[in-house]
Amino acid sequence: MAPIKIMANGLPGNMARIFVQQALAAPGFELLPYSLTGPEIEDPTCTVADVTLELIHPSERQAKIAALSATHKGFISIDYTHPTAVNDNALFYCQNDLPFVMGTTGGDRELLARTVRDANTAAVIAPNMAKQIVGLQAMMAYAAETFPGLFDGFTLAVKESHQKGKADTSGTAKAMVAYFNAMGVPFSADQISMERDPVRQAKVWRIPEAYIGGHGWHTYALDSADKTVHFEFRHNVNGRDVYAHGTLDAVKYLAAKVSAGVKGEVFNMIDVLKGK
Repeated sequence: MAPIKIMANGLPGNMARIFVQQALAAPGFELLPYSLTGPEIEDPTCTVADVTLELIHPSERQAKIAALSATHKGFISIDYTHPTAVNDNALFYCQNDLPFVMGTTGGDRELLARTVRDANTAAVIAPNMAKQIVGLQAMMAYAAETFPGLFDGFTLAVKESHQKGKADTSGTAKAMVAYFNAMGVPFSADQISMERDPVRQAKVWRIPEAYIGGHGWHTYALDSADKTVHFEFRHNVNGRDVYAHGTLDAVKYLAAKVSAGVKGEVFNMIDVLKGK
């Protein structure tokens, strides 16, 4: 079986770098030595695990991608760029018939999905690529649909901590809030407590020093009105490898869908887990 051709966009960013490392080590993939990058990046190349990738800036991306599409037909783009670039990048992928996996959070998510559905391509879009966390979300989605109002009268507190460079509120936390809303808990996404201070992360949260620069710790705490009942859901991730592993699974899933002729469809990580 021919390897799946992939292009990892967002270098020299940390998540894109981790994904490239994992992709180079995984069988069944062919990494194209190019990466879309932001206008603020001045370096022409980025080296990861002894592989040098050419960085493509916005002003030159149309011509470069047209040439790459002619030479490497059917490659899949993986987006780990910046929240401010999500919708523009998605439009670019769709205009150029490039199937893509969107791992970047933020942006207008409804517009993002609509852009794909109106296009001649397909995509996997998810706020979290870690399969185990996605499994937890699937359980919460089931509870929200099956037991509406389960937590009527309860209050919710949501705390999330990520590395200082993460610009937006966690997409996973926002999704979890929606599930709790459906189960009867009034809570707005703007009430989520975000931690981005490395000093507090080390001293208050007790996050290991080695992972201050790359982690995702979330806590969802529910209390009954009289404070006699307390529920707490927590998922703490140190490092970024788990997201890269899940992204590779998403690439395999999307490649199969594209090979089957699927167009104009948006998939998520629950679809990837189900494999249907």
